[in-house]
Amino acid sequence: MAERRIASNGIELHVIEQGEGPLVVLCHGFPELAFSWRHQLPALSAAGYRVVAPDMRGFGRSSAPSGVEAYDVLTLSGDMCGLLDALGEQSAIFVGHDWGASLVWHLSLLEPERVRAVAGLSVPLTPRAPAPPIEILRANLGEDFYMVWFQQRGPADAALAKDVRRTLTTSRQWTSAWAQEKDFRRKRPPWLSEEELQVYVDAFERTGFTPGLNLYRNIDRNWELLASVEDRRVEAPALYLTGELDPVRMFYPAETLDGMCKDLRGKVVVAGAGHWVQQQAPEQVNGALLEFLAGVE
Repeated sequence: MAERRIASNGIELHVIEQGEGPLVVLCHGFPELAFSWRHQLPALSAAGYRVVAPDMRGFGRSSAPSGVEAYDVLTLSGDMCGLLDALGEQSAIFVGHDWGASLVWHLSLLEPERVRAVAGLSVPLTPRAPAPPIEILRANLGEDFYMVWFQQRGPADAALAKDVRRTLTTSRQWTSAWAQEKDFRRKRPPWLSEEELQVYVDAFERTGFTPGLNLYRNIDRNWELLASVEDRRVEAPALYLTGELDPVRMFYPAETLDGMCKDLRGKVVVAGAGHWVQQQAPEQVNGALLEFLAGVE
């Protein structure tokens, strides 16, 4: 695998790339890194694809602008279009997980000519909410629901950064109650080696979590910015994949995709897997992605 920094949309993205052939761009979520795709890069490149995984804006060794507005969906889409330009490509197949999934779905609506095909992991594309989403979440799930708790700058940033290893290994939802607990364990999941975990710990001890939290602080702003494309549907071939035990399924069910994609080629549920599906079940994820990619012209 090769690593380099690429200028895009006024910032620099650190990318990992491998292979030759049709371009596949892998977009990670929160709190993750390009490293999260370590099992997919060799598998997809061995199958004849040029695979590029960036540290997304604000993560790892990519640039991290300070303003909250620097992390809205239009800016992130601009990063991906700039990345394609720098790579000399008009379009690519985009695969995203978590916030990366949200980005690639919306990139497909905002810049359809740049997306040959799209696969979203863990987070489906959803119809536009009838009102700003944070108020809906606050009314239905309470002030301590993690997306709501993240809105105020400062408390969540400090709580997540206080003990990075605890933040990255907890199986609990990040909340103000979680932050105040004094008796807790740091339990590494079995699918993540100590060396792999240390890559994440080192990265987030260096960068903190504020850039990632700024993604959540743009939820209502994104709702406004995406109003102009609310009637569009994803034209490109599409795949949705999630883990059977992923808690995101409770409030973003796969059924929300119905009617949002004109060429949805599958909804894959990986048995026994949770939210970090491409790391926990790489063979199943790679198999599903390769089957999907083989059908993309």
